[in-house]
Amino acid sequence: MSGEHASMRIIDQYARGDTDIAADELWALEAHLEECRVCRDRLSAAVAAQAPEVTTLVGIVWAGLEPELAAIAPMPYRRRWSARLSTWLTPAMAPWLAMVASVTLLALLLDLMDTGTGQVSPVLLLAPVLPVLGVAASWSRGLDPAYELTAAAPRAGLDLVLRRTAAVLAVVVPVLLAAGGATGVNAAQWLLPCLAFTSTTLALGGVVGVTRAAVALVAVWVAVILAPTLATSRTAVVLQSGGLPGWAAVLALGTGVVITRRGAYSLMGAHR
Repeated sequence: MSGEHASMRIIDQYARGDTDIAADELWALEAHLEECRVCRDRLSAAVAAQAPEVTTLVGIVWAGLEPELAAIAPMPYRRRWSARLSTWLTPAMAPWLAMVASVTLLALLLDLMDTGTGQVSPVLLLAPVLPVLGVAASWSRGLDPAYELTAAAPRAGLDLVLRRTAAVLAVVVPVLLAAGGATGVNAAQWLLPCLAFTSTTLALGGVVGVTRAAVALVAVWVAVILAPTLATSRTAVVLQSGGLPGWAAVLALGTGVVITRRGAYSLMGAHR
């Protein structure tokens, strides 16, 4: 890619069907072609010049399809909004987000009722891992029946990862904000761990798969922080104000890894 348009080198390679195009260049070109009419016209000219047999085949297929397509009613405009929404949400995310919101409300009730947890806020304990569940659901091969289509789409890279993560946070963070305000928990104490856990999940997800990374991090949190805190009724140091710089460092590190390994999210392995 060069400037605002794809280079003629990669367009010519794509037109010839070369198999040695780098994966990141291939994904970037196909995503760019969706939006750029100029590059689509250049690709059409390149195909006609370098692969005339493809042009002939496309003409034959189009001649057969055109009468049938002309008889099909245009798609209602409201469905286009549905197609755009699918880049942010999946059907599998809805029940998981509802579950996350329900768990947050339950933690709020336990906090307000003071059911034996002492000085430890259940909202503070659960906030870091709640978004991770939604992020895992949005990339789970077992929960998303359309995961193959998602992984094969030109936009299946970092852009789609960030869209779905943002959709999860858009639901979870306001709920946590309301719960934290009701219990008097400092927003920074749960927000930084929440964002740090999410970025770390995505960072590890580029290596072992988002779902596996989420399960591993939740298990570590339960074993190292949640269980000992409930057993001793004392807030762990990492959840106190003194632990905020550490969470900020984890957030920065996770974000850096995600950006550095952005090409990993175009692979099927990220859906494990």
